[in-house]
Amino acid sequence: MRILVMGGTKFVGLHFAEAALAAGHEVTVLHRGRSGAGLLPEATHLIADRDGDLSVLRGRRWDATVDVSAYFPRQVRDLAAALDPGAAGRYLLVSSMAVYDTPAAPGFTEDSPLRPAEGPEADALTGQTYGVLKVQCERAARRAFGSGTLLVRPTYVIGPHDYTRRFDYWVRRLAAGGEVLAPGRPDAPIQVVDARDLAAWMLALLAGNASGAYHAATAPPFGMGDLLDAVAAAVAPPGTTVTWVAEDFLRAAGVPERALPLWPADPRTRATSTGDPAAALATGLTLRPVADTARDIGPFEPLPETLTPGREAELLAAWHRR
Repeated sequence: MRILVMGGTKFVGLHFAEAALAAGHEVTVLHRGRSGAGLLPEATHLIADRDGDLSVLRGRRWDATVDVSAYFPRQVRDLAAALDPGAAGRYLLVSSMAVYDTPAAPGFTEDSPLRPAEGPEADALTGQTYGVLKVQCERAARRAFGSGTLLVRPTYVIGPHDYTRRFDYWVRRLAAGGEVLAPGRPDAPIQVVDARDLAAWMLALLAGNASGAYHAATAPPFGMGDLLDAVAAAVAPPGTTVTWVAEDFLRAAGVPERALPLWPADPRTRATSTGDPAAALATGLTLRPVADTARDIGPFEPLPETLTPGREAELLAAWHRR
């Protein structure tokens, strides 16, 4: 296939482009040229800002377009307008499980109600607007690219090259050993998918002419405790312990959620972290063990707002004194 990747030089887009090239496909990546220098030498690179002039796309055609960088519906509309008629081929949008309204029960499927998304489109991407904007992106995609549109809805994506480094925080922290502070309850639901598994499966979806929406995530029940146990089994030295500290205690101590990445503190996040991935698994999604992903995380600088060792020790001491 001839595949256009909107992005392609960071995380999910990079893993997808690498997988497509390894499978022998012709890959074009459109990016701003800021993070892709020296990457993907076998690919065709188009340098453009998707929020600006996309005329570089004119006169070109692809069998499939994979959009990993659409966060605003106007970006989907502008892409469709910039392409010649039919030039996109099959269109795949990487969306999110954040599109769902609070589901009625765990194990919800892809036809669960989405978040209300009527009214004006937000012009800023925040934790509050992200899910609604992704709903609007999905609607814009179906209008622009038709009923064959693929909507991939992952939860937390983990693995090498993750610029958010949320999962990486726990790999680093557990690898350091000692007493590790974990937020909330070990059974708080969370779902993850390795970016490499996501990429390989998206390529298979395009090759298999699939359409519609699919969850990409570990199968529930899967909790924060399962996640940390898997990471610990891979990287933690002997004697490492995990202490679960109540959310109310952490909030009273002024600990923000970003200080403990992946903390499933928001009720909506917990509710939408129990999606059923059966449809994706039936179409070939294969999930490697979380421990294997943890082993593949290389060294990195600490996230700027995560707990420092000193602050973690203070909180643990206060928790034990309560």
